[in-house]
Amino acid sequence: MRNEMLDEYPSLLLAQETNEKRIEPLKLGERIKEIRTNLGLTLEEASHKTGLARSTLSKIENEQISPTFQAMQKLAGGLQIDMPQLFEPPKKITAAGRRDITRNGQGKPHPTSTYEHELLATQLSNKKMMPFKTTVHARQFDEYSDWVRHDGEEFLLVLSGEIMFYTEFYEPVSMREGDSVYYDATMGHMLVSSSEDDAVILWVTAK
Repeated sequence: MRNEMLDEYPSLLLAQETNEKRIEPLKLGERIKEIRTNLGLTLEEASHKTGLARSTLSKIENEQISPTFQAMQKLAGGLQIDMPQLFEPPKKITAAGRRDITRNGQGKPHPTSTYEHELLATQLSNKKMMPFKTTVHARQFDEYSDWVRHDGEEFLLVLSGEIMFYTEFYEPVSMREGDSVYYDATMGHMLVSSSEDDAVILWVTAK
């Protein structure tokens, strides 16, 4: 019965495998070195801040000696961290291996009354950024019924043509091919094409 359940619900097998994984012991020296390097400190600088000899710090980081409680107090005080932070496991960077290529002109079309969007990288879910290429059809400010605003931050790069970039708290600014702007998307914003042909821009929205 147990094997049948695992066959029918692979998530149960995954959970079982996860629970059975051996928990690696904390390498205190590795954790201290990670904290020091994240703070941009050399061994000499950390030695000066903590009052521990450089050679002692080096031996601790290389797991050659274990720090005494007094040494850990000096480390926490000198590095200006809480003692429990010394016992957090080192953060390991793992590559997710995600990739999504969008060929020229093969993005997902999303037309509106003022813009013609081409959504890019649409095969990836839960993205931290949303890239899209946009042709700006709007020619007048009053073509918009209200400011465009939404959560997150946004980056805009003019690929061709010229636009007038309007924002809620700044004067309008003219932008040409190669110009870019990064801004808070909760601030009202909108674009109109001011060149003979409709301008084309790259937009990247970040959460």
